[in-house]
Parts: sequence; structure tokens; C-alpha cells
Amino acid sequence: MNDLAPLPKDQEEFRDHIATVDERGKRIWIYPKKPKGYYYNVRSIVSWVLLALLFGLPFIKLNGDPILLFNILERRFIIFGINFMPQDFYLFAIAMLILMIFIVLFTVVFGRLFCGWVCPQTIFMEMVFRKIEYLIEGDANAQKRLNKESWTIDKIIKKTSKQAIFFGISVLIANTFLAYIISMDEVIRIITEPISEHWVGFIAMIIFSFVFYFVFSYMREQVCIAICPYGRLQSVMLDKDSVVVAYDFVRGEPRGKIKKKRKKGNEGEPEVQLNQNIGDCVDCNLCVQVCPTGIDIRNGTQLECVNCTACMDACDEVMVKVGRDKKLIRYDSLKGIEEGRKKLWTPRVMAYSGVLSALIILEIVLFALRTDVDTLLLRTPGLLFQEVNETTVSNLYNYKVTNKTTEVYNIEFRLETDYGVIKLVGDAPTVKKNDTAKGGLFIEMPKDKLKSGKNKIIVGVYSNGKLIDKVKTSFLGPVK
Repeated sequence: MNDLAPLPKDQEEFRDHIATVDERGKRIWIYPKKPKGYYYNVRSIVSWVLLALLFGLPFIKLNGDPILLFNILERRFIIFGINFMPQDFYLFAIAMLILMIFIVLFTVVFGRLFCGWVCPQTIFMEMVFRKIEYLIEGDANAQKRLNKESWTIDKIIKKTSKQAIFFGISVLIANTFLAYIISMDEVIRIITEPISEHWVGFIAMIIFSFVFYFVFSYMREQVCIAICPYGRLQSVMLDKDSVVVAYDFVRGEPRGKIKKKRKKGNEGEPEVQLNQNIGDCVDCNLCVQVCPTGIDIRNGTQLECVNCTACMDACDEVMVKVGRDKKLIRYDSLKGIEEGRKKLWTPRVMAYSGVLSALIILEIVLFALRTDVDTLLLRTPGLLFQEVNETTVSNLYNYKVTNKTTEVYNIEFRLETDYGVIKLVGDAPTVKKNDTAKGGLFIEMPKDKLKSGKNKIIVGVYSNGKLIDKVKTSFLGPVK
């Protein structure tokens, strides 16, 4: 882990354990002081916008379909109105690589900024559940006193109401996330129709609800510390140029309390500071009290830090009160603190940016080449050619036409040659939106047009006279 202040070995003890576990391995419950300040206000606005999008998007439809759908069970995905089928898996694979490289690049440059501002775990915990807890039980000290008190009517009401609200919100979150998987219409059916008709969906809803309730009522910061791998991965991603929430040890050290007294004989004169040889950090410990993971940011970057900026707001408030410059704790890099300069465009960043740009270009090209209709045409396994008459042979094929659009296609197959004929087994297929049509067909070819025992042919797929896809296949004939 990259330190933001060189510490003596005897002061590195904090790295031997995490702030939420004591020496006996027992969990230390964190009671963070309610934060306030500029960054907290901005984060609140960002959180409300993101929450509105999260809860609102499942209700938005485009051409009768959800605008976003990630139906893993049925292998159906819709992203902003564009349907993706299993045949488009390569696009998802590249998209996942792009996401991974982007996360690495973003972390190299800006540290764990995503966790503090965008991560659903942080947003729900700090901007929803924690605010409800402050509203019902009060600030950190009030919560501690309440937990130590014996069970009274007031305590029972507060604890019961808090947990009931927590579970209610968990149910809402579970239903919302489920809507992204099976669609909001299906979720509403599960809720409104008899349970006996939707046993699987109902059980899934209950399980998800209790999982979210357990996470936000009990696990809390442990998800970021012990479960989420991102905090541990950041130790190999960050370097001295990464911008993180950092304590300015150059300006802040040595720490010390401000001691003041009035000038002798001048009781009306303002107080003057006696200890002028200390840094700007007054060692008030507020940065630790507001931290939702219980760390001391003055020890440097730690895996528990989610870059939530609570310590920045707390420190700025103290600096204003004592008449010193703000931003003692701020977004900065180690080099920015030590040398007073920031260098974001490093060779490492350029390398990641190059790889990311190449993958994005590849994804754009492949997406542009993606067809609206995907056709699979294969000869029926185990069958050779059949002689229709002395001059003609035929092959039997199985076809599968997948429609990735919201239109309806009346399919017609044509040979892209001046000879040969296609005969369908059954009626001409009609492919509904986001659906697949399967069937069989015979292709008959003149013997004198076949060059060898295995010939390459091209079949055009048309709808209303318009070519929508082409497929290559092989045609077996007599060996010459």
C-alpha cells in the first residue's frame, strides 16, 4: 500500500489490523459522526440523481421493451433499446474487458473515487440507511447511549421502527434489482398475482430482500473492507501520482493542540497562540470520528478508505474555526503533497489509455458490423446429397433466424447464383421482434454446375424484397 506519509516502524502498527476488529478478533461497531459540509452536500445531490435513475429506469420502455434488461436466465439483454442475443456474446466479452481496463485506469489516476461517489453500496449505506439512522436515533454519541441503555419503550420504538424501515427499503431495492433481470412488468405480476403462480419469483424476491437487509443493517462497512476485492486491488493500482483523499503531512505535522491565553494587562485583547512550532493539524480527531470505516486518514492511504470525503469536510470546518487554510485533507497525490505538483499523464496511464482506446475502437467497429438479423444455416448432420433426377441433386439444411430488432420480418431465402432453387419445408418463416424462427429447407442444384464434391454457396436472407443478411454454407454433390 502506498503511504502518504513516511512513518516510523513503531507507528505502523495500524497496518497489522483493521479498524473494525479488536485484538481478540471481535468486531468493533462503527458509530461515525454525522458529516456535513460542501463535499457531503454535493455527494448527496449526486446520490439522489443516481437513486432516481436506479429506481426510475425499470419503468421506462422503448418500443414496448424495457430500456435496460439483463435477463441472464433467458440469455436476453437490452441496453438502451438495443437487443443483444447469445450470438452477440463477443461484444459483451470485449465490453467487460473495456470496463476492467477503465476501472484500472480510473483507479491509477483518481484512486477509489468510484467507491465514495457512485458505488451503490456506499450510496445506499451513507445516503439512505445512515441518514434514517441519524433521524431516528440521533448522531454518533446518541446512538452509543441508546445502545447502552436498558430496554425502555422509547428504545423499543426507535429500534423497531428503524429495522422495519430498513427492511422495507431492502424489499424496494430487491424488487428494483430484480426488475433489471426479469423486467418491471414481471415483478408487478409477481407482486399482484397469487403467490402460487410465481413461486420461484416470490422466493427470489424474499431472498434478495433479506440479503440487502443483512448487508445494510449488519454488514455495513464490512462489505467494503472484507468482501469487495476492489479495496485490496487498489494497493497494486495506486502509485505516487494517483489522486486520492490524502492528508497533507508536510503542512500538518507535527500535530498539536492550540494553546492560547490573553496578554497580561490587556483583557480586551484577542488571544494569542503560544505553541507556534506545530503544524496545522490540531489533532482534534474529527477526521476519524466521521470516517464510516473507522480509519485515521493521517496514517496514509489504507484499503479501508472509500474516498467518501467525510474527513475532508470535517477538517475544513475545523481549519475555518482556527483561522487556517482549508484543504489540509484534500484530493491530492503523494508527489502533489511532497513536491507541490501533480502529474496525471504518466507512462503507466498512457499505456492503459492506449489499450483502452484500442478496445473501444474494436468494440465500435464490431458493433457497426453487427447485423439486425442473424442467420445460421447448416446441413442436416449425417445426410449426404440426394439425387432429385438425372441432372439435379439436393441437400437438406436446418436454419435458425434470430431477429434482434423490434420489427417483424417475413423471411425469404434466395440463392445468390443464377442457378439452383430453394424449397422450404413448411411455410415461409415469420420472425417476431426479439425472437427466433427455426425450420428446414432443401437446396437443389444442377449437377453440371457443381465443381467438386463440396461446393461453397451463398444464401441471401430477404424480407419484403430487401436483403437483410447473407450466409455461407457448403453443398455436397457427386465427386467428379
